[in-house]
Amino acid sequence: MFSRIKQEIAVVFERDPAARNTWEVITCYPGFHALLVHRFAHRLWRARLRWLARLTSHVGRFLTGIEIHPGASIGRRFFIDHGMGVVIGETAEVGDDCTLYHGVTLGGTSWNKGKRHPTLGNGVVIGAGAKILGPITIGDGARIGSNAVVIKSVPPGATAIGIPAHIVEKEAGGKAGFAAYAVGGDMNDPLVKAIHELISHSVSTDQRIDRILEQLQRLGAGSGEAAQRDQFDANYLNKIVD
Repeated sequence: MFSRIKQEIAVVFERDPAARNTWEVITCYPGFHALLVHRFAHRLWRARLRWLARLTSHVGRFLTGIEIHPGASIGRRFFIDHGMGVVIGETAEVGDDCTLYHGVTLGGTSWNKGKRHPTLGNGVVIGAGAKILGPITIGDGARIGSNAVVIKSVPPGATAIGIPAHIVEKEAGGKAGFAAYAVGGDMNDPLVKAIHELISHSVSTDQRIDRILEQLQRLGAGSGEAAQRDQFDANYLNKIVD
């Protein structure tokens, strides 16, 4: 038991550069406190002392702002940074060496009994405010971006961002734009960027068409402007298709 507590303390120093000494971690880190409370509550839950387990969990929530259902299974060296607003559901399963930032939800999408919360593999990092919903699996080493809403399983080693979340390609250096808060230096969603580029291209094309029609009107072709616009649009679309 004490060896596991020492591991949990050591993890704080590995993943939070603000941690200065062991006493500070023991007394001032709500993520560490929430984990200790959960370990005890989970033992009570497995011993079928369900009410007492829920009460213990409720006390932990009151003290830390972190809600972990006593039925949730959490692996070794788990780290919650800041922690406020984290919610982990009853049937959630968390592997070893996982990291969650504040505002993360491991929630369910069904009121039915049985498995209804996510399963996280080993080494998963979930950014601030992300929502992982339903009985899906987040593969080993996966990264979930800040404020992402994940409703489908994520393969091992992948990075998912956006609402709804989608997988982003890795950069040339082998990284997928991931940093401490599950976002890279470039905050732009590549899907949103692509959509904006398409819109800009469409606006630019319309402006060119309008200029051409203005020139045609000056040359005395104004009477057939509507027909010419339709013909020009048809020719332009045919070129795009070709």
